Amino acid sequence: MELFSLDGKVALVTGGGRGIGAASARRLAEAGAKVALLDLEPGTGDGLRIACDVGDETALEAALARVAGELGGIDILVNNAGRAVRKSALEITRDEWDSVIDLNLGALFFGSRIAARYMKQRGGGSIINLASIMGLSGGIFPNAAYQASKGAVVNLTRALALEWAADGIRVNAVAPTFVRTALTVPVFSDPARLAAVMANTPLGVLPEPDDIAAAVLFLASPAARCVTGIVLPVDSGYLAR
Repeated sequence: MELFSLDGKVALVTGGGRGIGAASARRLAEAGAKVALLDLEPGTGDGLRIACDVGDETALEAALARVAGELGGIDILVNNAGRAVRKSALEITRDEWDSVIDLNLGALFFGSRIAARYMKQRGGGSIINLASIMGLSGGIFPNAAYQASKGAVVNLTRALALEWAADGIRVNAVAPTFVRTALTVPVFSDPARLAAVMANTPLGVLPEPDDIAAAVLFLASPAARCVTGIVLPVDSGYLAR
């Protein structure tokens, strides 16, 4: 068995239209998986692309049913879709708070639950959640809703890993540091903020989306067949401080 081969597997990536999601979809496809992308704007290209608001449970249920029907099942789920509202705890509104928690945590949970039902039919599978170093630390900048949501993702990953282990479903997470994507434009476009990030980056270089996608591939692959319930930081040393 090739350690990183995903031949014959069906992989689904939420938020797969760009950034880390698009990079993960490419990595999984290169490893041999049939890949489906869910996004509000899934774009064009190879693979099954479905326009879907993953925060809508009914739409999510229909999208996963379509993936399973057209591609033959679901073996791998990458929960990548997410958002941030970069406001302090005293400024963020209730609607803004709810929008972050509902997508980063709620959609991730319901998508995992739906996918797990399909995975059980196939004798197991792999779920990879996108957590964050902000779920394992207090962060650098005020971002309470995002930090709370990602902290919840960390422990939900452990809880689901234990609950579904007997079904052969592995549940893990990747915790990136700051990566240049649409979500981090406010950081990368501000020299003072970027300098603060680099001051907390021991390796002196930040990961690209493909670096996060490589960790996703590892956790999805046979190389990680005995790995479940872990959170893998890809953080250039941030958490070692």
